[in-house]
Amino acid sequence: MALLTPAQIEQALDQLPGWSVQAGKLTKEFTVRSFAHAVVFVGAIAQLAEAMNHHPDLYLHDYKQVTISLIDHHAGGLSEKDAALAIQIEALPHKKPDPEKKA
Repeated sequence: MALLTPAQIEQALDQLPGWSVQAGKLTKEFTVRSFAHAVVFVGAIAQLAEAMNHHPDLYLHDYKQVTISLIDHHAGGLSEKDAALAIQIEALPHKKPDPEKKA
């Protein structure tokens, strides 16, 4: 798969609120409602990734933070697969933290 050009990366980022390119990877940190929600969210991402045969780096930290980093290791950079998986991740029904509750 061909690498995305800088213009294509910018176009993809326009469709992906909160995502950025860090260290050459398409990255976003999500805050979910609880540790249990974080685990379910990671599981849902894993299902999407397996279906695409494209596996992101997933980091669950601070009990309800999930950081996702995407890069096409086979292509050696960002490809259409990364943008497509990020779009699918954005469509998942992840839970936002309840502002009424303290962490």
